[in-house]
Amino acid sequence: MPGAPGSLVGAPPRGSPVTADRVRAFAADALAPSSGPRRVGVESEWFVVRAAGQPPADPATPDAPTPADDVLAVDCLRRSVPTRLPCGSTVSFEPGGQIELSSAPEPLPDCLRHTAGDLATLRHSLATAGLDLAGLGLDPLRPPVRRLDLPRYAAMSEYFGAGPGRTMMCSTAGLQVNLDTGGNGGGELPARPAERAVSVAARWRLAHQLGPVLVAAFAASPLRRGEVTGWRSTRQWIWAVVDPGRTRPALELADDPVEAWARYIMAARVMLLTEPDGACLAVRDGSTFGDWVAGRGPATRLPTEADLACHATTLFPPVRPRGWLEIRYLDALPAALWQVPVTVLAALLDDPAAADAALDVTAPLASHWVQAARLGPADPDLRRAGLECFRLAAAALPRLGAGGSAVTAVESFAARYLEAARCPADDLLDMAALDGPAGLLAPEALSVAAPHPQAPHTHTRSPDGRPAGGAPGPLDSDAQEVIR
Repeated sequence: MPGAPGSLVGAPPRGSPVTADRVRAFAADALAPSSGPRRVGVESEWFVVRAAGQPPADPATPDAPTPADDVLAVDCLRRSVPTRLPCGSTVSFEPGGQIELSSAPEPLPDCLRHTAGDLATLRHSLATAGLDLAGLGLDPLRPPVRRLDLPRYAAMSEYFGAGPGRTMMCSTAGLQVNLDTGGNGGGELPARPAERAVSVAARWRLAHQLGPVLVAAFAASPLRRGEVTGWRSTRQWIWAVVDPGRTRPALELADDPVEAWARYIMAARVMLLTEPDGACLAVRDGSTFGDWVAGRGPATRLPTEADLACHATTLFPPVRPRGWLEIRYLDALPAALWQVPVTVLAALLDDPAAADAALDVTAPLASHWVQAARLGPADPDLRRAGLECFRLAAAALPRLGAGGSAVTAVESFAARYLEAARCPADDLLDMAALDGPAGLLAPEALSVAAPHPQAPHTHTRSPDGRPAGGAPGPLDSDAQEVIR
């Protein structure tokens, strides 16, 4: 039965068994150098909410959010939105009913313009059903409920069980930025600065090093189930603790990106097995992919190429290589803000001068994931590094053909948030103090030009820099040990 070592038969063999050398070749393919003009892709996730002006689901509680079974019914959503949008984006659904909008890869200015156009089209389609979108990293009130009854998600749910895994699948929303791998081969960082900034190794390292700085700057998930968690990015905490072997940064395993990714694949536990008929079996025996390759895995057969490819899709590190770099550590943001992190990341990785400088600025903070998720820009080191990275990005944008409004957006965000040691999570806390957690599920909750000046700052910082408001609560348990 599932969960007993060696008892799962699994699908019949599909090709020759993979070896450790084949896993390394698979990792090398995922990090192969890219060529041609730099391209950017965006995958943004959104919570579905009742549109402004629509009657509440329960007239007796007009301030309550619409229940999940009313708003998030996926069959209703599928009837309301097209699967492909005019500018090339596609629409899909996450396990909890979150909508994902995935753009085509394009040069930065085109990606921003086309994604914004498709987002507007999507919201217009939803409006016909009385629905709209809310952009933030974690549902602040509603419980996690799985809405997609697909074999993969059923197996994932069984693998994770209750707790953070269910919340991760059904109640979080992220903003993923996809960037090219780089202009030459992997390996160690080149010694010459001119070569260092464009290499695969440099882009891999910089994408990781920027993580704590940008998690802090764009944190937008401070509440869960109606309570202040004590974290600016609770989503980052949840992803880090749900299964550290498949969510920790790969950078820490080796300096060479290919070696690091190959070790990551081998060390992560097998989550599921796929059957020829499309069924998925959860694996609960704790065996890693390396165990399976060595003949000690969850099935009586050895893993094949198809198993390796499937296993790689169940790994969720902050930066995941797939022939490009998936940057996965950002909280979802509303339509008024999501373009800023996309712009900053593209500018810092694609402009050689900005990339080289950012490598040095972020190096001392590469392991500060806990501080970033907990404090945001209130951490003075993360704030200073964030301001410098935003300055570098703004200076690089004209060199990338994306000046004007893009520069203004980056500079305005830095002035509104980083210079004030704030992030979008602080705005959300201000709104919750005034309107309650349900107010955060209003469409475009953060589209206001400035935070509420009259908000009672019950979440202000204690003298040691931690958010005040009592004991940290259960979300703090062993977090320092897990998010490293």
